[in-house]
Amino acid sequence: MLPLWSQPGPAPAGTVGVRPPSRPRAELSRGRIVPRSICERSVHQERDASNRTNTPDDSEGNESEEKADEDSEKEEEWDTDLEIEETKEPFDPTGKSRYIAACQLYRVVPISYFLRHMKDSELIMKHHGLGAQGAKALSLSLMTNTSIIKLNLSDNWLDGEGAAAVAEMLKENCYISDVDLSDNRLGVKGAEALSAMLLENTTVLTLKLSGNEFDDHAAKYLSDALPANNKMESLDLSHNMLGDTSGEVLGMAIAENTGLKKLNISWNYFRSQGAAALARGFEANMFLRVLDLSYNGFSNNGAAALGEALKVNNVLEELNISNNRISLEGALRFAVGLKENQTLKRLNMARNPMQSEGCFGILKSIQANSGAVVEILDFSEIPANKDFADLCDAVKTLLPNLQIRYGGNAALHKKDQPKVSQEFS
Repeated sequence: MLPLWSQPGPAPAGTVGVRPPSRPRAELSRGRIVPRSICERSVHQERDASNRTNTPDDSEGNESEEKADEDSEKEEEWDTDLEIEETKEPFDPTGKSRYIAACQLYRVVPISYFLRHMKDSELIMKHHGLGAQGAKALSLSLMTNTSIIKLNLSDNWLDGEGAAAVAEMLKENCYISDVDLSDNRLGVKGAEALSAMLLENTTVLTLKLSGNEFDDHAAKYLSDALPANNKMESLDLSHNMLGDTSGEVLGMAIAENTGLKKLNISWNYFRSQGAAALARGFEANMFLRVLDLSYNGFSNNGAAALGEALKVNNVLEELNISNNRISLEGALRFAVGLKENQTLKRLNMARNPMQSEGCFGILKSIQANSGAVVEILDFSEIPANKDFADLCDAVKTLLPNLQIRYGGNAALHKKDQPKVSQEFS
């Protein structure tokens, strides 16, 4: 039984009246909520009916619909390809994005100086404390860098591990031609990695490896690379721990090298035996122009070996053998080679214990050489007497462009040779 307020008739007191039922509604009348499926079915039915009346053949309509679907699929594929091309990242010639990612990988803080100067042609990052991990991050970025030509990473505590990372980078980078890795304690491991790089790299022209604790074991790796690399023109191995064994292996390598024009092996431990081996290498080398052997221990035997090399070598233009314990005997034996040499322009024999007589013997040999082209003679901090000063005047009549520096007896210089004293004249 229905409640009283739902039955026909007047509503009871205190209740809300109910609207009387309206007239019966049609199936699709506006007053009735029609399910979505019914509406879609009706629309499709009407569309099919119109197609049957307007199209003479149903098969042609189906074919056109299939063709339209294929065209739409092709358009979708074409649009997708365009979107992929638009999302490709542009090439970064500086390697900045790679550097940021590499710093996160190796857990190091990005160096703001590098980010500011990575587009420069010369990057100087001395004393930045990179360490091995920082060198790895930097090297990953420099692999794709096309701006930097000169790279200076001296005094950064790279060690052998950091040197290996830089060496791998230099195998890939074909723009960097000047590299300075001085004072980084590279050791034997660093020498091995850099030697492997020199066997492949054809871009590096100048390589500075001063102060890296290279010993006789490291020299073995370096000597393997020198004969094979004919592109590098300047090599600095100064301030290391290379001894007589190093002199023997490096001497043979220098004899076979056809690229080096400048070599600095000063401040090492080459003594008589190693010095003689190096001298034989210089004698056979026909490309070296500048040679710095200062602050070693060549002594008299080494000086004599160098004199013999100068008889044959007619390419070397600059030679520095200052601070090599060369006495009067060694100076006179070295002077024999100067009588025949016709290419040496600069000779530095300063701070050797050869006294004024040694300087006199060197200058006398140059006077006796009609083909001498010497322009600068440095005998700094070696005392000289009046006989030597008089010989200077006589030689300068033959070689007007010759400049001589010597020192020791200041009173004599001031009185007789004021222009020659302590200065080139």
